Amino acid sequence: MMGLTAKRCNLYDLITEEVSFAANGITAAGLRAFDGVLQSNITLKTLDLSGNLVGDEGAKCLCDILVNNSSIEKLQLNSADLGDVGAKAIAEMLKKNSSLRVLELNNNMIEYSGFSSLAGALLENNSIRNIHLNGNYGGALGANALAKALESNKSIRELHLHGNSIGDEGICSLMTGLSSHKGKLTLLDIGNNSLTAKGSFHVAEYIRKSRNLLWLNLYMNDIGDEGAEKIAVALKENRSISTLDLGGNNIHVDGVNAIAQVLKDNLVITTLELSYNPIGPDGAKALAEVLKFHGNIKTLKLGWCQIGAKGAECIADALKYNTTISILDLRANGLRDEGAQSLARSLKVVNEALTSLDLGFNEIRDDGAFAIAQALKSNDDVAVTSLNIASNFLTKFGQGALADARDHVLEMTEKEINIFL
Repeated sequence: MMGLTAKRCNLYDLITEEVSFAANGITAAGLRAFDGVLQSNITLKTLDLSGNLVGDEGAKCLCDILVNNSSIEKLQLNSADLGDVGAKAIAEMLKKNSSLRVLELNNNMIEYSGFSSLAGALLENNSIRNIHLNGNYGGALGANALAKALESNKSIRELHLHGNSIGDEGICSLMTGLSSHKGKLTLLDIGNNSLTAKGSFHVAEYIRKSRNLLWLNLYMNDIGDEGAEKIAVALKENRSISTLDLGGNNIHVDGVNAIAQVLKDNLVITTLELSYNPIGPDGAKALAEVLKFHGNIKTLKLGWCQIGAKGAECIADALKYNTTISILDLRANGLRDEGAQSLARSLKVVNEALTSLDLGFNEIRDDGAFAIAQALKSNDDVAVTSLNIASNFLTKFGQGALADARDHVLEMTEKEINIFL
């Protein structure tokens, strides 16, 4: 209780803008200590109570305190044992509070009733910008409730709904609501929501119409090649999305080829996440052929994509000509020494863009390490500052060669390379 008391004293500090009480064992009873303090504090902007099992009673107590607070802009109640009753209390507070901008309620037990309450609050609240509801139990009905509220709400900029079992039916309602949304939503996270190709049709329709969305996460659904192709068609008409996450969607060569073709004429997308899709070497080839001279991809993630040494050779060839890729993730692709050697040959070529290369979990042995080490030593203009080659099969000799290369580059060019072994 001494830690809580000390931090409580910090709330009287009229200079402190952020206080974290995360994972402090605070319960509903402990939150009563904030009564009278938060009302008088006019400088605190961020209050983090995540990881405390405050439950619904604690949420009700906190909301009674915060309803008239005019300074707190960010409230974090992640993993706080909140249910529908707690969500309702928060919703009632939102109807009256006009200072809160960011609300985090991730990993709680909020179901349809709680989503419905929060949706009702969004009809009246015009100040909330970001709402995080990842890892709850909203389902299709919860998505439908939010959709109706979003048609009228103009303030929401970020909507985080990862892992809510929304499904295709729920996503249809949600995309319909967002298509009528009068505000400027810039971030949408609908990853891990059991979406299939059917659901991707509705997402694609929204993408096609959106003019403000910058970041779209569809990670860990099951849209497959058919869904990827629908998304690709929509992206041809979209010129706002810069970050696209399609990781873990059972996308094969046809799907990734469709996405690749979009990049020929799209300079807006700068981050592309395709990890955990079995695109294989042919998928890597289709992507590499486009990225060699087209697109504006700066971060490319292809971990766990089964591209093998042949796929790595295609990517390596593209790197000889590509001038945009700065971060490249090729983890767990079975590259082995042959793939590492292909990449090493490309590292010998002047590439001013590539700064981070991740080759972890690739069954690379000493021969592959020797090739990469030699490439780093022979190219005085190497731009790489981070190389991850951990979780491979290097002996002390391969590790020593890479360490020696790192030291050589530092001595000759005064450039530091962080090598993770």
